[in-house]
Amino acid sequence: MPLAVWFVAVVAVSFALAYLNSSGWFWIGAGAVVLLAGLGSGAFPMDLFLVLSAIFALCSVVLGVSPLRRLLVSRSLLAWYRGQLPAMSQTEQEAIDAGTVWWDGDLFSGRPDWGKLLAVPRPKLTPEEQSFLDGETEQLCAMVNDWETTQVYQDLPPHAWQFIKDKGFLGMIIPKKYGGKEFSATLHSQVIQKLGTRCSAATVHVMVPNSLGPAELLLHYGTEEQKNYYLPRLAKGLEIPCFGLTNPHAGSDAAAIPDFGIVCKGMWEGREVLGMRVTWEKRYITLGPISTLLGLAFRLHDPDHLLGSREDIGITCALVRTDTPGVNIGRRHNPLNAVFQNGPNWGKDVFMPLDWIIGGPKMAGQGWRMLMECLAAGRSISLPSSGTGYAKLAARATGAYARVRSQFKTPIGKFEGIEEA
Repeated sequence: MPLAVWFVAVVAVSFALAYLNSSGWFWIGAGAVVLLAGLGSGAFPMDLFLVLSAIFALCSVVLGVSPLRRLLVSRSLLAWYRGQLPAMSQTEQEAIDAGTVWWDGDLFSGRPDWGKLLAVPRPKLTPEEQSFLDGETEQLCAMVNDWETTQVYQDLPPHAWQFIKDKGFLGMIIPKKYGGKEFSATLHSQVIQKLGTRCSAATVHVMVPNSLGPAELLLHYGTEEQKNYYLPRLAKGLEIPCFGLTNPHAGSDAAAIPDFGIVCKGMWEGREVLGMRVTWEKRYITLGPISTLLGLAFRLHDPDHLLGSREDIGITCALVRTDTPGVNIGRRHNPLNAVFQNGPNWGKDVFMPLDWIIGGPKMAGQGWRMLMECLAAGRSISLPSSGTGYAKLAARATGAYARVRSQFKTPIGKFEGIEEA
């Protein structure tokens, strides 16, 4: 066997062992076999075999014995690697610490355990949830359709809006003790999916208050006073919420938003209080043009050290009433002629008490963690559910059209290319 052929065999065996994620002892055994095969086939002489064997034995001992490997190899490599990495910012650390990892982590391993996923019992709706899906949700679907909302009303019909408020669609995630429905994520998903097959505007208007919005943040981080006041009003539709995260210059990257607040003292309701003056510009805010309660994300600074030694407090989330002096709600936008309510808002040096921070002053600077943990509701429930509903509607409409549209005296649905699709 020529030496070049033996070398190719070594590379092939190495790739196979790496692909199979073989243990260290398999590598050592395979290496010994490959060396002996090279000697036996005449790929190299005995003296070269002895040299290669000595090198192989040394590497096997150093890498195969865990304490020795950690002492001689791992420690030095880890120290060098850490020296090459940039320092982790507080924002990055909070992002890593936010949330948990379940089966989704298996996907990134490249070898997901499907049995673990399939062992999870199928979620079931409670009788109350099933009744809501078969009753109120079906009634709402009968009230709306995309053609009417787009061509006639340029919005949801007023009676549909009132129905959404009266029947608790805006409070599906809010506990019953606050006047909400306290429905499961399964029902939340099915309601959004069903609405998605009927009217995109109704879908968005229902899903946003039940995912990333003041209610979600209040449930996890709000003070008891904030929960007791706002959650009943949100559940009944007395407050229309929106959340201001997206900035024209930073998008939805919360770590990069230029919106800021300065801790200071100011007059509020006739007395001097500790508060903050906030300047912001937000765009693409769903429900923004009609909202009465604005969740606002900004970076808080404390140059006078009124809260402590830190000057850069960090990303903070606050609840702001849209009728507060200085809050500007821009004209409604109409992206792609989608008629769900969407538009900008902004403010300059708007004074607000520290009590408006979600969770109170002690939660100043915790906004990044709040957003990372609560965005999951929208990303894992609302958006996939609405997308599935839209896909079902598209499949039904295109399938029906393919049956009634004829070409060459044949429905186009029978054309081979369309049949395959």
